[in-house]
Amino acid sequence: MGLGPVWELRNQPSESPLPQQLDAGLTAARKPVAESNHTIDLGALAQEVAQCKACGLCQTRTQTVFADGVPGSPLMVVGEAPGADEDQQGFPFVGRAGQLLDKMLHALGMNRRSNVYIANVLKCRPPGNRNPEVSEVEQCTPYLLQQIQASQPKVLFLVGRFAINALLNTEKPISQLRGVVHHIELHGRQIPAVVSYHPAYLLRRPEEKSKSWDDLLLLNNTLNSIVQS
Repeated sequence: MGLGPVWELRNQPSESPLPQQLDAGLTAARKPVAESNHTIDLGALAQEVAQCKACGLCQTRTQTVFADGVPGSPLMVVGEAPGADEDQQGFPFVGRAGQLLDKMLHALGMNRRSNVYIANVLKCRPPGNRNPEVSEVEQCTPYLLQQIQASQPKVLFLVGRFAINALLNTEKPISQLRGVVHHIELHGRQIPAVVSYHPAYLLRRPEEKSKSWDDLLLLNNTLNSIVQS
C-alpha cells in the first residue's frame, strides 16, 4: 500500500526476539471475550454520544465517530480525533492512517474484526482537522472512560499526544513517555498502557517508524506478560 516497511514481527532481527507464532495461551487471550456483556451499555452510550451537543463540534460534524472493532477485546487502541474520512464514514481510523494502523495490528496477529477495539478521545471531527481544544477534550474524555470501563481491555495502546495526555494526565511529549508501560487506574483497576506516535504522524515522518516498531514490540511483550501471569 506504499505506507512503509512491512510490519511483521517474525521478520525482526535476533536482538529483539519474538516467538514466530503465538502460543496457545496468547492466542486464546486475543480472542474477543464476553462480547455480549457490554453491547447494551456501549450501544446506549453510542446513542448518547450521537445526541451530544456539549461543545461547538456538534455544529460542524457530519456524524459522531464512536468506535470500531470488538468490545471486550484484550487490546483497545485509543486515538485522538476523527478526520475527514472518519467524519464521513462514522468509524475511527478508516483513512490512510487507519490502513497503517491495521498493518501494525496485523504484525501482532490482531485485527479490528476479531480482537481489537478502537476509539478516539474526541467523537467529532475538529473543523479542518485542527488540533483538539482543551475544552473539547474535557467534554469527551468521560465518554472514552466509559468505553474503556465497559470494554474491559487488558492493555491500552495510546497513539498520539492528545490521547496520551488525556489518559495519562500529563503534558510530557511522547518522546519522554515511550519505552515504558504506564498504568491507568479506572474504578480500582490498573490497566497497562503503551504509548506511541499516531499513524498519521508516521505517514508524515516515516523515519520515525523504527521507534514505533519498538513500541509495538513493547506492546506485544506486555500482552504476553499478562497472559503468562
